[in-house]
Amino acid sequence: METRRDVFQAIADPTRRKIIGMIAGNPQNLNAISENFDVSRQAISLHIKILTECGLIVIRQEGRERYCEMQPQKLAEVADFIEPFRKMWEEKLGALGDVLKQMSGGRGAVGSGGARAAGGGKTTKKSK
Repeated sequence: METRRDVFQAIADPTRRKIIGMIAGNPQNLNAISENFDVSRQAISLHIKILTECGLIVIRQEGRERYCEMQPQKLAEVADFIEPFRKMWEEKLGALGDVLKQMSGGRGAVGSGGARAAGGGKTTKKSK
């Protein structure tokens, strides 16, 4: 029976997230990846296998070396899932910024940068 994995399983593990970050801009061979971890090469190979099954990386053979290349389009699933939550928190932080501004007598946000800075600097409508 074939195990089906998705991108969320891949990014759930901190070692796999680190591998993704390492090869994001520069494909690397398996030895180069393994050297960055305090686990066996066999353990890293298992992480690479999971990343491959999820479609986040492909392995390209170049002579005797096998290079891991990231497939960033697969991360769009994660971005699509997170986007509604990001918008929700921007709205909540924007509303908090408005309350803090009212509490301070309209003199601007409290602290350095205020709550709006945490929300990306975007403004939102206040609920009445």
